[in-house]
Amino acid sequence: MPLFALIGRDGPRGVELRKLHREAHLANLQRLVDERRVVFAGPLRDERGIPRGSVVLFTAEDLESARRFADSDPYTREGVFETVEVFESVQVFPAS
Repeated sequence: MPLFALIGRDGPRGVELRKLHREAHLANLQRLVDERRVVFAGPLRDERGIPRGSVVLFTAEDLESARRFADSDPYTREGVFETVEVFESVQVFPAS
């Protein structure tokens, strides 16, 4: 299955809204974790350590499926993320 990168960048109320929607965000990710499709997931932090976005590396059938997953994320739906990008990627290192 192809590998995808979801990069969500928080809007101005990101820190505040993260607190409200974190549990739902983690629950949404859990189904991919259970299917062993998440390679990495975590916050993007600024120089002070404050979350300013998130990155999720995961497998999906195709770009359309990956975008549907990104659109289903509570951080996307509830306005935590101001922008969301999804890219297909190819793992070069470490060699699989």
